Amino acid sequence: MQPCDGPAVASPEAAAPRTPLERMLRFAAVGTMLMTLPQVWSIWTTSNVSGVSLVSWVAYLVSSVAWFAYGVQKRDATICFANAGWIVMDLAIIVGVVARSA
Repeated sequence: MQPCDGPAVASPEAAAPRTPLERMLRFAAVGTMLMTLPQVWSIWTTSNVSGVSLVSWVAYLVSSVAWFAYGVQKRDATICFANAGWIVMDLAIIVGVVARSA
């Protein structure tokens, strides 16, 4: 007798409904990015980069890229969405700090 071929017929991820935790995490991903927009705005409009740690934001970027790659590997839309947004936010701050410090 052959083993069940269930996952080859329908992937388990496709059938799983969104959980309340997944919905909350998507909301939190958008919310935390919105809370970072004032810092991006301040850096780009006032040229004030005092107190902004370039090392920290580069570390955040490296972390976001790693998490994004993990999300792609796991085919997890929540992880991919959140970290794609953070990559954009991190780059906006890093580029702003570098441009305003020069």
